[in-house]
Amino acid sequence: MYVVFLGVPGAGKGTQAALVAQKLGLAHVSTGDLLREAVRVRTDLGKKAKEFMDKGELVPDELVVAMVIDSLAAPGASAGAILDGFPRNLSQAKALDEGLRQQSKGVDAVVFLNVAGAVVVERISGRWECGSCRTPYHTVTAPPKLAGVCDKCGQALVQRPDDRPETVQRRLAVYLEQTQPLLDYYHARGILFEVNGEQPIPRVTEQVLAILSAYGMGSV
Repeated sequence: MYVVFLGVPGAGKGTQAALVAQKLGLAHVSTGDLLREAVRVRTDLGKKAKEFMDKGELVPDELVVAMVIDSLAAPGASAGAILDGFPRNLSQAKALDEGLRQQSKGVDAVVFLNVAGAVVVERISGRWECGSCRTPYHTVTAPPKLAGVCDKCGQALVQRPDDRPETVQRRLAVYLEQTQPLLDYYHARGILFEVNGEQPIPRVTEQVLAILSAYGMGSV
């Protein structure tokens, strides 16, 4: 079973992918984790990717796809995998299909976690962390006892540039522009399933598992 999780930044893809993968005994494949590990252990693909990363450039699609395909061929993914936020665009989706086809595999289902833009902005722009010990906080779900101050070490909290409201809005616009053709692509194949990602985490997990179980892809 190979399942793709899609959703805007802050939709909860990583959280749900990890929970569902653990429940069904599948590998959890995150391109960010793959890139960091490949660079760390200096694989051939990792060395090539690092050249682009050192220049501040995006790693080309063909390298990212190659890392994903390699990970899906590993023993740890023999039962299948949850692909967390990948593919990101139509060209990656088609390359993924071809790579899986060469392994006599294919994408079985695509779960789209639908979350409104305003909710995403609140989720992401509420993130803060301690500038010293890096303890994470959230203004709504995990606020510090004293606003702007770390509970653990008393140092000031800071916010990543990527988490500022105006930056989040730009990220959403770019994501939606790239992702709509991807959603259309999987919808046309009859394997796209939409879940309301604004619900509590356990409820979202429950619905995703029910969808996969109903289509014979794992058991709850």
